[in-house]
Order: sequence, then C-alpha cells, then structure tokens
Amino acid sequence: MQRAEATASIPAPAGDLFAFLADPTNLPNWQTGILSAELTSQPPVGVGSKARVVRQLMGQRIVADLVMTAFEPDHRLVLESTVSGVAAVATLELTPGDDGTELHFTMSFTAKNIFMAPFEGMAAGAAQGDLASSLDRLRDHFQEA
Repeated sequence: MQRAEATASIPAPAGDLFAFLADPTNLPNWQTGILSAELTSQPPVGVGSKARVVRQLMGQRIVADLVMTAFEPDHRLVLESTVSGVAAVATLELTPGDDGTELHFTMSFTAKNIFMAPFEGMAAGAAQGDLASSLDRLRDHFQEA
C-alpha cells in the first residue's frame, strides 16, 4: 500500500464543508483532475452511495465508480474505488477550529495483484501533488463564497 496526504485549513464551518464534500457532483469544482462526476445511486447521500467520476490521471482518461464507505456528518467521509487492478481509498477528516475547519485528505492505493504493484507508487506520487492543489482549490472556493 502507498499513501499520499495533505492537510489544509478551510475557511468554512465543518457542517458547510462536509455538505460540500459529501456531494459527489462537487468533485470537479475542487479536486484536481476530475473532469466530471455524477451520483449514480438515489439520494440522500450516505454510506453505500455511488458515483461515477471521469478523471485525468498521468495522461490517461479514467472512469471510476466510487462507493461511499464512511459518512460521519461534519467529521469524516471515505470514498473507495478500484480501477485497473488498483484499489484507491480517499479519506477526508474534518476538525472544527476557531477560524474554520482543518481538513486532512489521505489517499491510499493497493494493488489487487502482483502485476499491478508497481502502479501503487506511481498513483500515490501523482496523487501527492494533486492533493495539495485540490485543497488550495477548496480553500479558494470557500474564500470566494
């Protein structure tokens, strides 16, 4: 397993930030590389909700089906998917503060077979830069709101 992680202070209350992050259709508005996202299960959003995301990663256009595996309002959100033999888990943890919310964003990558093992590191390396950029975009979104 390989990991990428970043933390940022977002100028928004935890409830507002969580509501924005929990809506998969908002992904293209803040997460770097996401071209489109749509909810593919029935609302309301929660554990078991599904979405389809189209992203650009390492020069490739990738379609990924996401499943929400944790949904703790105002605190924690986890999305999981498997694409081409590599499982990805995105964890967003929110900590309320005096001037907004601290957001810790972690992505982990696990190869499902030995042939895909080299791609764990490649995916984590590509994701590391994207995480910081994504958190900058998210901060900008809430500063402009």
